[in-house]
Amino acid sequence: MSETGRIAARFAALKEQNRAALVTFITAGDPDFETSLEILRRLPQAGADIIELGMPFTDPMADGPAIQLASQRALAAGQTLPRTLEMVRRFRETDAETPIVLMGYYNPIYVYGNARFLAEAREAGVDGLIVVDLPPEEDEELCLPALEAGINFIRLATPTTDAARLPKVLNNASGFLYYVSVTGVTGTREPDVDAVRDALAYIRTATDLPIAVGFGVKTPQQARAIAEVADGVVVGSALVNAVRDSLDDQGRATDGTVSAVLDLVSALAEGVRAARQ
Repeated sequence: MSETGRIAARFAALKEQNRAALVTFITAGDPDFETSLEILRRLPQAGADIIELGMPFTDPMADGPAIQLASQRALAAGQTLPRTLEMVRRFRETDAETPIVLMGYYNPIYVYGNARFLAEAREAGVDGLIVVDLPPEEDEELCLPALEAGINFIRLATPTTDAARLPKVLNNASGFLYYVSVTGVTGTREPDVDAVRDALAYIRTATDLPIAVGFGVKTPQQARAIAEVADGVVVGSALVNAVRDSLDDQGRATDGTVSAVLDLVSALAEGVRAARQ
C-alpha cells in the first residue's frame, strides 16, 4: 500500500508538479452527518489534495479547544465510528482518487475491535490512519495489522523528537510523516517557518517519506510559507472554526456552513499553489 496506494500516488503526482499537498482536516459529523458529508465530498474540488477525517472522541488530549468543540458537536449529533466509516463509503461513491486518512485516538478503535475496524476501514476506502496516542512501542497493537491490511500508518514527529527517538518514530511509518510544527495542542500557536525548515532538513536525512507540516497553519499566507519547505501543509483548526462560526444560535448548520469551509479551503489552496512559483 505504501508504494502503490492513493497517498503515494498523490504525493508522486504533486512532486511532478513541484508543489506541496494541501491536507485538510475536518471532524466527521460536525455539525451533523449530512452537512459534514457535503463538506467532505466537495473538499477536493475546493483544492484539498488529501483529507484527514477526524474520528470524534470524548477526550481528545492532543487537540486544542477548536477541535475539542468540534468533537463535542459531532458526538451530540450522533456521530459514531460506524457512521464515520459510512461517510468514507459515501465519499467513495463519487471520488476514487482523493486519499482519506482517519485521525483520532485509539480508544474508539479498541472498543470497536481492531480486526473489525481495519477490515471495514479498508472496505470503505480509508487510505491511512493517524492514531495520536499509540507510540511506536505499541506497533503490534494496530500499526502492523494496519500495514498488513493495506492501510498506511502515519506517524507524528515534533520539535522535541530527538536523534534517539526519530528512528523509532520512522520505523514502520508509511504514507507520509506528519511534522507537528509547534509544541502543545492543535491550533494554539503559529509555526516558525525557519525552525520548520531546519527540522525538515534534518528529518529528510533519515527518511524518504513525504513530510506534511501542521498545527497552527490558519491563513493562506502561512500555508504558502510552509509549502515552500514542506511536502504538505495541514490545516485543521481553522476549518473547524469556520464551521463553528457559521452555525446558528442553536449550534445548527446554516446555509453558509458548507461555503464557509470551502471558501477557506480555496483560499488556502491558492496560497499553497503560489509557493515555489
